[in-house]
Amino acid sequence: MPLNKSWNDEFFQQRHRKRSRLLKGKVLFLPVCAFLLFLTAGCNGPGRIANDPLKKPSESNSINIVISGLGMPFPEGMDENDNPYLNYIEEQTGLEIGVQLPPTEVYNEKMDVIMSSGNLPDMLHTYEPVWFDKYVKQKAFMPLDELIDEYGPHLKEKIPAEVWDRVRYGGKIYAVPSLNEVTGAELMYGRKDWLDRLGLEPPETLEEYYEVIRAFTLDDPDGNGLPDTIGLTLTSNLGRSSPFFGAFGTQRNTWFERDGQLVNGSILPETKETLAFFAKLYQENLLDREFPLNLQNNIFEKIENGQVGLFSAAWYDTRGPIAANMSKDPEAEWIPLPYPTGPKGFKGVEGKNIIRGYNVIPAESEKAAQVIKFLDFIASDYKTLKLGFENEIWRWENGAIVTDFALHDKHLYRGIYQSLVDVPDQQLFKQRLDSLGDFNLYNNLQLIHSHIIPDAFYGVPTPAMTKYNKKLKNLEDVFTKIIMGLEPLDAFDDYVRTWKEEGGDEITKEVNEWYSKQ
Repeated sequence: MPLNKSWNDEFFQQRHRKRSRLLKGKVLFLPVCAFLLFLTAGCNGPGRIANDPLKKPSESNSINIVISGLGMPFPEGMDENDNPYLNYIEEQTGLEIGVQLPPTEVYNEKMDVIMSSGNLPDMLHTYEPVWFDKYVKQKAFMPLDELIDEYGPHLKEKIPAEVWDRVRYGGKIYAVPSLNEVTGAELMYGRKDWLDRLGLEPPETLEEYYEVIRAFTLDDPDGNGLPDTIGLTLTSNLGRSSPFFGAFGTQRNTWFERDGQLVNGSILPETKETLAFFAKLYQENLLDREFPLNLQNNIFEKIENGQVGLFSAAWYDTRGPIAANMSKDPEAEWIPLPYPTGPKGFKGVEGKNIIRGYNVIPAESEKAAQVIKFLDFIASDYKTLKLGFENEIWRWENGAIVTDFALHDKHLYRGIYQSLVDVPDQQLFKQRLDSLGDFNLYNNLQLIHSHIIPDAFYGVPTPAMTKYNKKLKNLEDVFTKIIMGLEPLDAFDDYVRTWKEEGGDEITKEVNEWYSKQ
């Protein structure tokens, strides 16, 4: 959207286009609308706004929002402003909602452009706590306490008090948070058929992992007589490496207590030890030579094609590249492996922040009440927006959820709305994951949860974090250079000195001021 174009002009045009399409496609949408009318009967919960689905919203009930498309495609003939799930939200709330999706690849940059445009939407969603902190301190957002008290009963009920505390500044709430439904992402998976072929047991210690990685690289585990297997793969910027840092008792950008003070894991000696382990693997050709260039789709392709026998998987990879490999190779058998235990007995994995996103309302918005009503509805209708329409995408059968996978995947875009206020329901969460097939998804998450290495700092970003985080993150490029042998291991010591001088010491001081008050 051109920067000099009015938000209101753009959204009014979108609404006009939507109405025109709905009138032209009345027959197409009739079954869905009839189904929605059935769903909405008697669904007005306590504190929800008037929900007559036939009510036409007045102009005062229109809002415009900027959110992430999460890379989700829309079925043909639909878009972010015209699809059954947004239509359902509008019918249930009486709101007219205009949606803008900045490109995923430059989402943060576009958010800055929007904030400086002087022509703001009624709500923005960000995933970056530092971005949120920056603009709160510029007084760019509206305090929400009274609005939530009046229009957000489900938000108050379903979001824990300790989470609200993390979006308070000066005692006031400045965002409606969306929660992470998972506490961590990574766990080790390996090919049992390769272990069996080579006469190896599943590794537990870091030394045993080294031996398995070596054997998976050099001992022809796939039995084709070719040197075409990879012992261990990572993604660029050391993605998919967390369990190995955990084996040394550290995690990057996680705060640890040492002698009564908090220290950032990226500068701990244990991080240097982890880099030395990876450097040894790389020097001996046991680590994927292409890891500095690997994007997620690259390692997925290598796993699917049977090149990789061991890696740090995301909890959902059993339904992705692992399932694709087993479909392509009926002899392939994958199993979860114990987290590698390091020389001092440490093991574990990086945890996720309890907050996954922040919904903020610009201070000048005249539609704040409508925005809170919209977000409150998202929180109240977790099942429909998370699972899809009952008896269309899923149904109950013998006490379990049965999913139509083709429709489920076709309408995954509904997540761009639902994830705005994720308020996990653990029972429904397990039922949903189990319904997706025998992929061990819930058990994967339970295994991760029991091995989380907690972050000792859980406050709002400090002023110095806002100022220096991006610069300090860029300094970690030296980690990859050390692993590849382009820099000596002692370059880590230079990195630590630079990190401290370039803002790290200032951040550490502020973090410990926070810690002393806990």
